[in-house]
Amino acid sequence: MIVYTKLWDTMKAKGVSQYDLTTKHNISKSTIDRLRNNKPISIVTADILCNILDCDVSDIMEHIKQD
Repeated sequence: MIVYTKLWDTMKAKGVSQYDLTTKHNISKSTIDRLRNNKPISIVTADILCNILDCDVSDIMEHIKQD
């Protein structure tokens, strides 16, 4: 399972809010909702987030093994 817990920590550290993502960077509210609920997002969206936050993909998501 992919979780986006690290995204929120990275956003806080970089001073980027969810409001900034939607208004300044045109990330849709439905994408924000998918991230909040650990739903799948596209690799393109992950790339955009990494560019916005100037970070690596491991700074916004992590894989948690499920049994």
